[in-house]
Amino acid sequence: MSASAPSPVAATNAEPELRAVLLMGPTASGKTAAALALARSMPVEIVSVDSALVFRDMDIGTAKPDAAELASCPHHLIDVVSPEEAYSAASFRDDALRLIGEISARGRLPLLVGGTMLYFKALREGLSDLPQADAALRADIDALAAREGWPAAHAELARLDPDAAARLHPTDAQRIQRALEIVRLTGRPLAESYARREEAGPAIDYLPIALQPSDRAVLHAAIARRFDAMLMAGLEDELRGLRARYTLRPEMTSMRCVGYRQMWDYLEGEVDAAEMRERGVAATRQLAKRQITWLRQFREQWPDLVEIDSLQADAVTRVETTVKGWWMR
Repeated sequence: MSASAPSPVAATNAEPELRAVLLMGPTASGKTAAALALARSMPVEIVSVDSALVFRDMDIGTAKPDAAELASCPHHLIDVVSPEEAYSAASFRDDALRLIGEISARGRLPLLVGGTMLYFKALREGLSDLPQADAALRADIDALAAREGWPAAHAELARLDPDAAARLHPTDAQRIQRALEIVRLTGRPLAESYARREEAGPAIDYLPIALQPSDRAVLHAAIARRFDAMLMAGLEDELRGLRARYTLRPEMTSMRCVGYRQMWDYLEGEVDAAEMRERGVAATRQLAKRQITWLRQFREQWPDLVEIDSLQADAVTRVETTVKGWWMR
């Protein structure tokens, strides 16, 4: 059955509540293959949960779906902002909640797929009630860092909020900037600001599925192959083109994405090709490790989480069976 054909499965779902599938997993765990398999047999629309896929013209280094994959069923939250812009968890939550409502109103199933675990958490649990970014204050913090270095900005944070500073590395520019901004804007410790939650969103019945690789070595090998494939596909030329087309800086969110960050250092002459490749693979492995840690937390917090070994031959079939059984309830 094609993704656009009427589905007898959908017809059995007479419940008025909003429903959505959350398909999560570390990078290179097979999420895209499972999502596209579902799209071939169910009336789904895919909502990307990926903090890198939101950026336009960043295709190779983000493993963005190709034209055929994008045409196989409706996709959302891909190519929504320029690499010069920022896109936050709050922006994602607003967009995702809107899309869940719109997709459901069309009689289709929202399928949220990706590896940005903070976005999944923000969607399901809400976000802390934090102030919006303040451009003038950020410019002031950036000026301090430019004059004295990020360790000096970290020292300023330590003076205002020692607990927050203790959790951050003195050169973690992005997090130091945001922490200083919040503390200065609110006059409160960061932990207190994060404890203030936004109002709950609409009631949504979520089916969270985690694709978890049982063998970390196999995942690491897949990560290395994937990074090498990106290099062969032209990641270097892609970043050169981005730097020519846009006004980019290495501290921008887009350029902090794994792969682009390491390639940036290579183009600046700070590392050679071999070191760039080694750092890129290592950074991707660290990303996968953080994603798996997030999933371990979700296992403790979400008793309805369904875990499927992504390395099993029937992993995609198990995802399909799980989703269809839940959808027909």
